Amino acid sequence: MRLTLVDSTMPPPETALPAAVQPAGAVPQLATGLKRLGYLLGGLIAVGLAYLGAILPGLPTTPWVLLASYCFARSSPRLQRWLRRTPVFGHLIHDWERHRGVRRPVKVLAVCLVVGVVGASIILGGLPIWVKAVIGSLALIGISTIVFVVPTARPHG
Repeated sequence: MRLTLVDSTMPPPETALPAAVQPAGAVPQLATGLKRLGYLLGGLIAVGLAYLGAILPGLPTTPWVLLASYCFARSSPRLQRWLRRTPVFGHLIHDWERHRGVRRPVKVLAVCLVVGVVGASIILGGLPIWVKAVIGSLALIGISTIVFVVPTARPHG
C-alpha cells in the first residue's frame, strides 16, 4: 500500500467536466478578453443574419438564431436573455434547448416558403436555364436539410 502526501498549498484537482461532456442544461463559462469580444461580435452578426432570414425566404433563420444564442451564452448573459425573450426567435431557442429540434409547423412553413419563392423565381424569372437549374438544385439541398437533417422537436406533453 502506497501513501501519498498532499500539499495543502496546491489547489484541488479540477472536478468540472470538460465542455464537451457537460449536461445539456449546464451554463457555459463566460469568455474573457478578445475571445469574449469575438463571441459578442459573432452573436450580433448572427442576429442580424437571422432577422434578414426572417424577412428573406432564401436565407435560413434557425441556424443563425442558434449560433447567436451560442455566442451570447459565452459573452453576454444579458443579450442571451434578450434573445430568448424576443417574440420572433425565443421559441426557436426554447425548442432547441428543450427538445433538441425544431417544431413541425416551423419546418413546414420553411419548406413552403422555399418552394413558393424558388418556384416563382424559376417560373416567372427571365433567367437562363443553367441559373434556374442551380437555383432549383440549391433549393432541393435546402429542403432536404430541413426535412432530413434538422431534428423535429417531439414535445412530451
